[in-house]
Amino acid sequence: MGAVPEMQTGWTFLTNHARVLAAIADDPGTRIRDIAARCRLTERAVQKIISDLEQDGYLTHTRQGRSNAYRIEEGTILRHPAEAGLAVEGLLSLLAQHDEGERRGSS
Repeated sequence: MGAVPEMQTGWTFLTNHARVLAAIADDPGTRIRDIAARCRLTERAVQKIISDLEQDGYLTHTRQGRSNAYRIEEGTILRHPAEAGLAVEGLLSLLAQHDEGERRGSS
């Protein structure tokens, strides 16, 4: 197995749950190993986060051979009361725009 990712010190704006969900939104067929590398988390942490997201109705998966295909459930809202009524899709859309800008800037 790969080395444990470098640890982040201090606080960040996005939670690990948001990062994992964004990675899945970018590639619904991505492997846990690839999500872990992208989010700089351990595979075990990603498995736990995916389990949390599935348990709370944000995510489902289907088996496709030896892999999983993930599906983000439409209409789910952010959990914190301060964001009441805001859809997860809005956050993911903003993150996707950022990622697309990053890709264009590095080309």
